[in-house]
Amino acid sequence: MHEAGSAVQIEQVPVPELLPGHALVRLEFASLNHRDVWIRKGQYAGLKFPIVPGSDGSGTVESTADGEGADWVGKPVIVNPSLGWGGSERAQDLASFNILGLPHDGTFAEVVAVPIENLAARPANLSAQQAATIPLAGLTAYRVLFSRGQLKPGEQVLVTGAGGGVAAFAVQMAHAAGAKVWVSSGAEQKIEAAKRLGAVGGVNYRNEDWPRELKSMAGSFDLIVDGAGGAGYRDLTDLAKSGSTIVSYGATAGNVPNFELRRLYWKQLNLLGSTMGSPHDFREMVEFLGQHKIEPVVDCEFALDEANAALDWMEGSHQMGKIVLRVG
Repeated sequence: MHEAGSAVQIEQVPVPELLPGHALVRLEFASLNHRDVWIRKGQYAGLKFPIVPGSDGSGTVESTADGEGADWVGKPVIVNPSLGWGGSERAQDLASFNILGLPHDGTFAEVVAVPIENLAARPANLSAQQAATIPLAGLTAYRVLFSRGQLKPGEQVLVTGAGGGVAAFAVQMAHAAGAKVWVSSGAEQKIEAAKRLGAVGGVNYRNEDWPRELKSMAGSFDLIVDGAGGAGYRDLTDLAKSGSTIVSYGATAGNVPNFELRRLYWKQLNLLGSTMGSPHDFREMVEFLGQHKIEPVVDCEFALDEANAALDWMEGSHQMGKIVLRVG
């Protein structure tokens, strides 16, 4: 991308120069995230151009700087896109933290350079295509549910916006952890798809009385996972049990208008935010997926030179699960 609002262009660019402690990964697949859509639209913080977008990828380690970490060479890997997290598990270091794909060139390319410490072996039960979908969405979902949400077996969970990559992983992970999972979505077929992933049921948030409908079906919730925000956030505070937790990982519907603080203190709610995750979260997430044999949901595949069509598909909210780019 050369400027805000421009299309993605296929160009020949130099192979990244490896810094000390970095590896060069020859990619087979990348996958999309909503941040790629926002970057293309010029509606993302810290924009810089030109930039190769893309945060998720799987491939094979081709080389390392000065032979450091040479045992990684030739191994199939996935890339942790959470860079410069810092030393605290509580939150990222705001001075150093960034996400692969901006400001550093990302995975919509044949090769990408990343710190060796951000490599993880590709889970043996997954194809390269499936593995490419894991990093950003899987990490986000894991931290939301477990590091921040402190999910426990038997709890009742609501995952909003079923269809997106993070939401799909959250449904699968929460179900695997023994929770009773419900979803909301703007499309009936996505609710049915979520049920196949382990959700008990769900409601269409385009229905005017969806909160009342959901409450009559499911009651109240111990943990609510939300990536939308917007006006519907008020309904989430009504659906939350007293003393329960709502974790926000995004705001695709914008800011929450006219939030009433009494909803927070009267019900003694925990309103938490979560972004990406620490290296520890990433290791635990990969182990969790392997332990529970969770297979990512791939919505569709595009070729690298179809990246703009893939971004349009995501912007239209057509997907159920992850959209993949074939780059190798």
